[in-house]
Amino acid sequence: MAMEAEATTAPDMALADTDINWHRLDKTRFHIIGAILFTAQSALLHPIAVVKTRMQVAGSGLSHMLGISVFKHILKTDGVRGIFRGFGTSAVGSLPGRVLALTSLEVSKDKMLKYTEGLDIAEASRVGIANGVGGLSSTLVSCAYYVPLDVICQRLMVQGLPGTTVCNGPYDVVHKVIKAEGFRGMYRGFGLTAVTQSPATALWWGAYGTAQHIIWRSLSYRDDMDKKPSHIEMVTVQATAGMVAGACSSVITTPIDTVKTRLQVMDNFGAGRPSVLKTTRKLLKEDGWRGFYRGFGPRFLNMSIYGTTMIVTYELIKRLSVRQ
Repeated sequence: MAMEAEATTAPDMALADTDINWHRLDKTRFHIIGAILFTAQSALLHPIAVVKTRMQVAGSGLSHMLGISVFKHILKTDGVRGIFRGFGTSAVGSLPGRVLALTSLEVSKDKMLKYTEGLDIAEASRVGIANGVGGLSSTLVSCAYYVPLDVICQRLMVQGLPGTTVCNGPYDVVHKVIKAEGFRGMYRGFGLTAVTQSPATALWWGAYGTAQHIIWRSLSYRDDMDKKPSHIEMVTVQATAGMVAGACSSVITTPIDTVKTRLQVMDNFGAGRPSVLKTTRKLLKEDGWRGFYRGFGPRFLNMSIYGTTMIVTYELIKRLSVRQ
């Protein structure tokens, strides 16, 4: 996901370990290690996602509560199981999608770095563009897989709330959604996700690549130096760049995420099929513009922590997967 120097960076250059491109990776090891570490990371962040999702659903009685209060409420009423609702489906179901996403990310980024090599643009901009294109491609490729999985997981997360259908596991969710709306019910929010998440992901990766490049240069590191950054320095720089990218992205994408979540989980939508416009109007009527930032606190925290832990994990996976 994040690479910041030239695609042709040699392994013996100072910043080689911060710039491990697709052609240097053992692909099998990359996907196996990635599956293990990203599943562990998802387990740590899943409770925050459950809190955020419940705060975004109308009629839950939780939308105006603080995130920590919602967390305590879920623990009190549902126990530990409640904060991990939908995790099993998400963890297992994400594996094929993650292979698609990571492969398309790295391949498209690598090609973009090669395509822009030699162009008269600042290196930080070139790195940002390559990372942004990689993020955009990754989202577009994996969107068709992840949207139905997202519908299933979010419906499991909001079990028991007003306006939602009670389901006994992921297969029951699929059965009831298809019975009520046909197969396209599994793709509620697909257009909104594809149109909005692609630019958002491009923004995240572009910001990350640019931030990392600028930070390394501000620390006076260059590829032609003999001294290489330590492991602690690499983790610190990449974590900082990931946090900045995640925080910026959450501010921009929370309104879209709120509409998408409502669209995917609510069943008492009245006459006709639910739509982005209908959901947006209802949200405006209920809470005004503030309603679009329901769950902003948990989402901001989630994306900031996610940005940090994900990129540190991802860069570690790449270092462990370099061809010997």
